[in-house]
Amino acid sequence: MSITPHDERFMAAAIRLSRWHLGRTATNPSVGCLIVRDGVIVGRAVTALSGRPHAETQALAEAGALARGATAYVTLEPCSHHGRTPPCSEALIAYGVARVVISVTDPDPRVSGRGIAMLREAGIEVDAGVLEAEGRHSLASYLTRQTKNRPYVTLKLAVSADGMIGREGAGQVAITGPEARAQVQALRAETDAILVGIGTAITDDPLLTVRTPGLESQSPIRIVLDPSLALPLTSKLVETAREVPVIVVASEEVWPLSSDAEGLPPSALPGISPTGGEIGKRRDPNSPVSDGDGFALRQDVGQGANPDPISPLVGEMPGRAEGGASPADMDSRRAALEASGVEVLYCNPYHPEVLLPALATRGISSLLVEGGAKTARLFLEAGLVDRIQLYQAPVVIGERGIESPLDATDIPSGFAHTGTLMFGEDRLDEYERGL
Repeated sequence: MSITPHDERFMAAAIRLSRWHLGRTATNPSVGCLIVRDGVIVGRAVTALSGRPHAETQALAEAGALARGATAYVTLEPCSHHGRTPPCSEALIAYGVARVVISVTDPDPRVSGRGIAMLREAGIEVDAGVLEAEGRHSLASYLTRQTKNRPYVTLKLAVSADGMIGREGAGQVAITGPEARAQVQALRAETDAILVGIGTAITDDPLLTVRTPGLESQSPIRIVLDPSLALPLTSKLVETAREVPVIVVASEEVWPLSSDAEGLPPSALPGISPTGGEIGKRRDPNSPVSDGDGFALRQDVGQGANPDPISPLVGEMPGRAEGGASPADMDSRRAALEASGVEVLYCNPYHPEVLLPALATRGISSLLVEGGAKTARLFLEAGLVDRIQLYQAPVVIGERGIESPLDATDIPSGFAHTGTLMFGEDRLDEYERGL
């Protein structure tokens, strides 16, 4: 059967439905599914919070006997392997659907093409690639983690009329208005993790949580690039670490003396390359990991990624250069942070091509980079930004302004302008790389 406008209309609805649980389905993608019979939706569902049950099984259960002979619209190819739940392809067959329409084929090697083959072998008609571009956009985080072994990275910048993102020594400076700030809160709510540099963490003392009423529980994991473990114990991030997870990314130079390898940094441990990936000492036992320890890292992690080491950011050198802190002092800082509920990850903060796969092993599929200018530049120069959200506001910062690492006139090559929105007096321009 050829694809019809009728098919595109229902797939568009399934894609909209899939966005309901973005950032809330753990390592599983947020998938939308509609069961349609005689032009009427008789079952609908999105992947459940925490990732199970899947959308197809929920939608089929809602449709019940009406699923027999119906058409299922699914944003991602139904799974074909036995995991914690039976394959969704088997459920579609068991309920007797006549046709399955798919937006995106699953790149997971356990599924890719197998779900479609299973359905066709059972006599079910299958059409794939319906509104594929829109489907890939809604599944961008999952597809990036599957194909590039790293999270999908969004860089958000708010820039004043004079090209600044803040003022030196002023802490947090309001550049955008309340409408734009509310939109950023919504972005945080559908993102797995949010990242800032230690300079921003100390100067601004941000919470980095979702403050929209009713969405507070969707706050992302907070990550700080903190090579010398300088994050103050009195900071809002540390004080709330037991409520919303915080990870500080420390340099291997501050590897704890109390480690099992008698204080040796990861680069000195057998079989671990100093730039090919470092091991985090502590991990939540309930957090998802990949095979083994999950730190067998690939180097082809980003389109245009820089394979050469990236120099430490000016003003953010490792702690031993800051006042000559001793290894014992560093061990004490680590112990104090961990006692407050902070996870310390030993993974070179200035190598995002190493850090991002390490985060992917923790089930992080989407990452929002919010500050500051040096951290933004780090990810841009590494070629590891997938989407740029550039807010431009009429506010003027003036003297002692912190210059933005980019503006609308110097967006890196490879990005396409995908839209402009207005939030009050603030303009949002969005740019994306192709998946």
